[in-house]
This record gives sequence, C-alpha cells and structure tokens, in this order.
Amino acid sequence: MERKKLDLNSIIGFALIFGIMMWIMYKNQPTQAEIDAEKAKKEKLEKAKTKAPEVAAVTPVASDSTQLKALQASLGSFAYSATLPSAKENFTTIENEVLKLKIANKGGFIVEATLKDYKRLSSDSKELVALIKNNNANLNLQLQTQDNRVLNTKDLYFEPTVTKEGANQVLSMKLKAGENQFLEYKYSLKSKDYMIGFDIQSKGLNKALNESKPLDLEWSMKTFRNEKSISYENRYTDIRYSEDGKANNVGAGKDSEETPEKVSYVAFKQHFFSSILITEKPFETSKLHSSNLVNDEKKDTVFTKEFKANLPLAFANGELNHKMNFYFGPTDYKTLKAYDKNFEEIIPLGWGIFGWINKFIFSPLYGFLSSFMSFGIAIIIFTIIIKLAMSPITYKSFLSQAKMKVLRPEINEINEKVKDPMKRQQETMKLYNKAGVNPMAGCIPALIQLPFMYASFQFFPTEFLLRQKAFLWANDLSSYDSILKLPFTIPLYGDHISLFPILAAIAIFFYMKYTTGDQQMAAPQQEGMPDMGKIMKMMIYISPIMMLIFFNNYGSGLSLYNLFSNLMTLGIMFYIKNYVVDEQKIHAQIQENKQKEPKKPGKFQQKLQEAMEQAQKQQEERNNKKK
Repeated sequence: MERKKLDLNSIIGFALIFGIMMWIMYKNQPTQAEIDAEKAKKEKLEKAKTKAPEVAAVTPVASDSTQLKALQASLGSFAYSATLPSAKENFTTIENEVLKLKIANKGGFIVEATLKDYKRLSSDSKELVALIKNNNANLNLQLQTQDNRVLNTKDLYFEPTVTKEGANQVLSMKLKAGENQFLEYKYSLKSKDYMIGFDIQSKGLNKALNESKPLDLEWSMKTFRNEKSISYENRYTDIRYSEDGKANNVGAGKDSEETPEKVSYVAFKQHFFSSILITEKPFETSKLHSSNLVNDEKKDTVFTKEFKANLPLAFANGELNHKMNFYFGPTDYKTLKAYDKNFEEIIPLGWGIFGWINKFIFSPLYGFLSSFMSFGIAIIIFTIIIKLAMSPITYKSFLSQAKMKVLRPEINEINEKVKDPMKRQQETMKLYNKAGVNPMAGCIPALIQLPFMYASFQFFPTEFLLRQKAFLWANDLSSYDSILKLPFTIPLYGDHISLFPILAAIAIFFYMKYTTGDQQMAAPQQEGMPDMGKIMKMMIYISPIMMLIFFNNYGSGLSLYNLFSNLMTLGIMFYIKNYVVDEQKIHAQIQENKQKEPKKPGKFQQKLQEAMEQAQKQQEERNNKKK
C-alpha cells in the first residue's frame, strides 16, 4: 500500500497563514513584564516632574477692593476677567445636523462633543456617542507672565459671544486682561460638518506675557468605551499623528511616549471615532503620551486609554495667531478622505501591498456594493467577486498538484532505485524538467493569495460602514455575533459563543478535508522526513479550532467573509477537479513533453541544481578523505 506524504509547499503555505493569523491576533498584546515596566517608568517620571504653579479656581468679585487686590496679585492683568458678568459656571451650545458642542466659560474649552447619528454599543441605554463628556477631556494653555508666573487657562473665565458668518455659527471665547486686551478661542461650525474651526489669537498682551518662549498647549482625553468588545476596541485605539507628511502612531496596545517634530495633526483615535487637532502651521515640536486604562477586561470599564499632547504655540510679532481645526466624528475612510488632509491615514489598512489592496480594491468595491444592498449581502457578493477573480490562480495551483500527482509513481521509482539523497534529488529535478513540470508552481499561487487574505484581516475590523448594521442574528457586523452568554469566561475564547466563527470553522474543516488527500498524493516521497501525513491530518482539526478561538471576539463581518470565502474556495476546487482538470490529458501531455528536448531550466531551478551538484562534490570529497 502506498504511503501518504505531505506536500512541503502546502505545509509552508499553512505555516505562513497561521503565522500571519497569530501575528494579527497578538501583535498589540503587551506582556505583563512590559506593563509592569511601563507602570514603574510612568511613576518615576511623575515623581521627577517639577510641577508648574497652578492658579486656584477664582471666584468672581466686583466691588470688594481687598479681594480685587488679592486677585490682581495672583492673576495680574487677567484678574480683570474675573470681574466680568461672564465669570460664572455657564455654558454655550452650538450645534449642526451631525454634531453638538457645549463650551464652558471656565477654561473656554469644549466640555461636551456629541455625535447625533451614532449610538454607544457598550451600554444597554443606547445613548449617543459622546467623545467628550463628564470631564474626560481638557484643553489648557499655560500662560507665562512677564514676572515668571504661570497661569492656566483652564482655571480662568472666558467671555462668550455667538455670531453668524454666513451660514456658519461662530463662538468667540475671550479671556480678558482689559477692555481691548484679551486671549481668544474662536470656534466656527459649518452645517453638516464634523470639522470645527479653532483659532487661538491674542491682542494687546505683549506687555503681560513673556514672549521669549512658546506657550504650551496641553490637550488631554480619556477615551470612552463605545463598543461591545473592550479588547477589540482597545486594540484599535491609539494616538495617530502626521510628522512631515508621514502618518505614525503612539500607544498601540501599550503605554508609550514620543516627541515627533513638524506635526500637522494629532488624532486621539478610537476604534470607530476620532478627535483630531489640526494646525495650518505645523507644530515645531510635540510630546505625545498614551496610557492603557484597561487592566481587567472582565470588568465593566468606562475608559480604554488616556491620551496627552503637549504642543507649543509660538508668538509672532508679540502676539499669538494660530489657525487650527478640531474634528470630532467617525473614523470612516470616505469621510476623512473628503477633507483632503491625509486624515484617512489614521485608519490602519495595512502597509505596502496590503494597504494598496484595501484602498484601491476592497474599500471601493465594498462601498459600491453596500450603497444599494444590505451590508451583510454586500459582504457575500464582495466575497464571491474576490474569489472568482482569484479563481485562475486557484486553477494554476490545482493544476500543479495534478501534474505532481501524475508524476508520483515515477518519483517513487527514482526513490527506490537511487539511495544517495543528492543524486536522488538531481534525478527528480531532471524528471521535472523533462516533463515540463515546475514543482514551485503550486506554492507561488498560494503566496499570491496571501496578501488578499491579510488585507481582509485589516479591512473588515476597521470598516466603519459595518457599525450598527445588522445581518441575520448579528445585530452589529462590526462586533461579535453572540448567540449565548456564558456564566464564566474561557481563557482566549471569552464569555460568549459567536455563531459565524463556528460556521466558518466547519467550512474550513470540510475544505481541508477535501483538499488534503490530493495534496498528500501529489507530494513526492522524501526519505528521512517525519510522517508528515499525520501532521497534515492534525491540521485538519487545528485550523477550525483556531478559527473558533480567535474569531469568537472578532467582528462578525470578518467571520462572515471567511465563511463564504472557504465555501467559495471549496466550490471552485470541486468544479476544477471534476469538470476542468483531466488527469488523463495531463498524463498524455507529460509523456509528450518527455519526447521533446528538455526545456532550459529556469534561473531558480538552475541555481538549485548547481547547489545540489556542489554539495554532492563536497560530500564525495569528504567520503574520499575518510577512505
């Protein structure tokens, strides 16, 4: 009875696939040692910091001369602001069709930023997504006075004035040091826009402020949890920034700090929503810090990460005049790209060819399909189109396997006759060359398909269009499709059971079961190798188990894609095997090729053959020396 062996090319392909899957799943997971080290480093830095003198919150006064004198001693010229009627805990609201902003008199910063079209999925109340709320964010400008005192705008009162500039709402927040001396935050909000104009300018403060060095603009935020899976959301939450036009990130899954230069924007990016600060003139320097706030994923967590940005604002002719913008909105590729400022680069679509596939194939195709059909059906049609486009490559791979299967008896005959491993390999290569068969032809098509597989792992988890879109039993294609909540947590698996990963695992099982036999039959006999047939049989079961474990917490859209991807591949392979590839014709063609003059081997085969001949000569020399 003929002994089954494993096709080495198939093992390499499966190893690459599993390697990529493991890398994707674990690339953002810090070890406990890393967490402890970063925590110790952070505590050390905090202790070493020299705290700038802060000004206590001021109480508005108007007539008591004693209090006014004390206030002036503390605040200098800016004590004038505390005497105005606006020196109260009041708020001003501006809003359009998609965004609602609430700005406080104290500090002059946005204290609430609510997106009107999107709901939180992490809570049962289905409340709207609020990127800023309940003091989770702050913006502070440190004012260095001429007598070297440091004032923090977060503790001072601004005077609000709302006006109209065409169709735009404009809110001016002025921190006054006198009737015509002030620091101004100016907010401009357009209709149906997530972008807000944000200008910082001053007038008449050249005598009050120290102009010798830039002022520090401090922006911080604790990002709310908005999605069902906290681990899934936290994996895609980090700081993104543009340095000299190149996108980069801070804090992907761990605590970290960076000091980039020439920064044109800083994005506090959550999984599906982002808060971005943009400047017309790049910040010369910056300090960006990210801290992970999720210590226990089993607990109900409010925040995922804490972000801090320190950005210098330089004086020009003794005054401040900085044109900036804020973006509070969805991390949606199409929405961000429309601003033509490279904001779409904050979405991790993959590097190199993977990013190109997502940008120019996956994103346009899926966007087109989902524009006129349900999002779940669009994934199925999307998968069918991709797999049909890849079917010629699948055909090439299966044809190579069929050729190797036809040559199997002759390869076994060579293995039996030639005992020396080097000579046996040389004879096998001669047979391949004479028959016109390339042993690498089966591996290369599989490698070509790998970028598309990896691109799908980047595309579906970041595709904003899937959020809040239901399909069958999945109420949100951007999150897991739980059909049963478990009373306990299984390590790596989770506390629930998702159905799409189960169906995808079944599809993988039948696909591998169907194709493994042919791959083993096509594999040449290799003496000295372990019984790889057993390993191949084990992989038939290992692959579905990996799908069950790692995809249980992933978005159901990705699991749906993998389900139909494997079903389509299985169907294409079945059709090719039974209706396209004729082994008798292949055998006849190989016999005909043998009668012809052998083709000149390719460069790879030629180098491989030369390497084997050189190794054989060295082996013969060693044998002669021993004799």
